[in-house]
Amino acid sequence: MVQLRQIAKEELSKVHHIAHQTWPSTFGAILSVEQIAYMLNWMYDLELLESQVEKGHTFLIAEEQGAAIGFAGFELFYKEGAKAKLHKLYLLPSSHGKGTGKALLQEVASRARAAGQQILTLNVNKDNQKAIDFYRSQGFVETYKEVIDIGNGYVMDDAVMELAL
Repeated sequence: MVQLRQIAKEELSKVHHIAHQTWPSTFGAILSVEQIAYMLNWMYDLELLESQVEKGHTFLIAEEQGAAIGFAGFELFYKEGAKAKLHKLYLLPSSHGKGTGKALLQEVASRARAAGQQILTLNVNKDNQKAIDFYRSQGFVETYKEVIDIGNGYVMDDAVMELAL
């Protein structure tokens, strides 16, 4: 049975490890090997993750028989006040299709609702159809697309999706 729990910044190496295991299969057909490496080194640097926790981000870990199999990272009161942002949600490829992603997403939505948030927003690569379909199945709707320059000649070309809480 999968257990979800909030982790402290001392456990963020689990997030780092899962990201490095999932990104090549998640984005291998969408992004270059070089861009994947660049983004992993940037977004999953342990000092950056620790800084995010210190600024109020929450990380949930999904564990099965004591082993970390997925995570979600989110922020309450994102930019416009009554909006939460799901920044990260990844599962080990071997854990797909078992309801763990849905459980993580529902826990994030529940915590956001409890904090008085009215919307849960997220960015997803516009070519990651599997993720887009998952979020749609959970009630998210696409609100717009955006291209974000992330440096080194790379961009994130995303769909922004929202769920009314």
